Amino acid sequence: MHPALKTIRRLTERSDFENDLFLVGGAVRDELLLIDGANDFDLVTRGSSATLAQLLFESGVCEFSPVTYERFGTAMVRIAGSDIEIVTARKESYDEESRKPNVEPATYLEDALRRDFTVNTLMRSLHSGQLVDPTGLGLQDLEAKVLRTPLEPEATFYDDPLRMLRAVRFRWKLGFEPASSLYEAIRNTKDRLKIISFERIRDELQKMLKLARASNAFSDLMELGLLDEFAPELRPMVGCEQGPYHHLDVWDHSLLVLQQVGPWDEVVCWAALLHDIAKPPTGFVDQDGNTRFFGHETMGADLAATLLRRLKLPQREIDQICLLIKNHMRLGSSPEFSATAARRLIRDLGDNLEQLLVLVDADASSLKPGVRLLNLEPIRARIAEVQSETPLHTLQSPLSGQEIMKVLNLKPGKEVGKIKDALLEQVLEGKLAPGDKDAAYKELDKYKSGQLSSS
Repeated sequence: MHPALKTIRRLTERSDFENDLFLVGGAVRDELLLIDGANDFDLVTRGSSATLAQLLFESGVCEFSPVTYERFGTAMVRIAGSDIEIVTARKESYDEESRKPNVEPATYLEDALRRDFTVNTLMRSLHSGQLVDPTGLGLQDLEAKVLRTPLEPEATFYDDPLRMLRAVRFRWKLGFEPASSLYEAIRNTKDRLKIISFERIRDELQKMLKLARASNAFSDLMELGLLDEFAPELRPMVGCEQGPYHHLDVWDHSLLVLQQVGPWDEVVCWAALLHDIAKPPTGFVDQDGNTRFFGHETMGADLAATLLRRLKLPQREIDQICLLIKNHMRLGSSPEFSATAARRLIRDLGDNLEQLLVLVDADASSLKPGVRLLNLEPIRARIAEVQSETPLHTLQSPLSGQEIMKVLNLKPGKEVGKIKDALLEQVLEGKLAPGDKDAAYKELDKYKSGQLSSS
């Protein structure tokens, strides 16, 4: 038992909560499936969640004051590094235009019926260790690996539409099969997602991206029509053919790239999913019958930014994802990857360079079987060679703006920036050694005579 749960059990012995306090939800499910669960827990009691939270706080074991929501009968405490949500057993009813429930006290069975899936209704007594299956379906569905709602699925999804996304996530996280009517209910209820905030949708998508089978999850989201509700830009990718080097349309190719990337960080996973988002609007067939998508990487970065801003991703992550999308074609644009090209790539990508290489490798590995248009090994070797000679922090103008202004008697302005850029270009091209101020000052002499271009 986790130290936080042991502490709560000890402090509630010989209290009104003894034998009336249960661990419920994912922690019980994952324990029975013999998989590592999260480091947070849900507890349910027929007593007052606020009273229990205050008892724990006054015992000195909480890391901060309890956060309580009296309307919903919930309280949050943090003990031994774990977040513990305490819920008073409740039943819920919902208004048409809101996902916030009207709550009243209930039995454990009624509490179980308002939860999302039967495998998440299983309860274990914190004191006796007894396993309780209030619906009588949780254990059998767990053993059969079936994802089923406690009530009719359309009722469950209508009350809290986010559960439709959770259904897809749990299917591919746990390797379960949806009950016979589950996915049809999602198709019939999907328009209810309009009452869910983009922040909550984003959080579910982020969790899906971390799954080993993320590509399967996003395939389901598309097939069920859920993506149309909050990411309609993705639908045109379905059925958009790509030419002789590809065996998949743009959408299935993107899913394969996501699969090839694997459960890496979220930035790379988003970039994998969205790297070809602009192929449908940029595609055309040239006079030789070849399918072309000129500029899809640039337009793709713009489309991705619009979508990701809608989903309320942090701007820093959006910038990184769009940087990868905008540059994902860059390594295949010239027959030889020179030291100059390596320096430019290192300068432009910065800390996101390895992420770009992972994305490009996954993209190159997702073409028609037997087709490989890009070999990253010599590119990686060249990058490593250049990085050892010229680390990222040295790839800048040897002279500061102040130094340039002093020598050339210039005032602050665009011209100073253009001269700095001209000096940086010489560093990138290998004509100036990084940090070589003496050589850079000589270049300024050329500027005086009009031989150093700042355009």
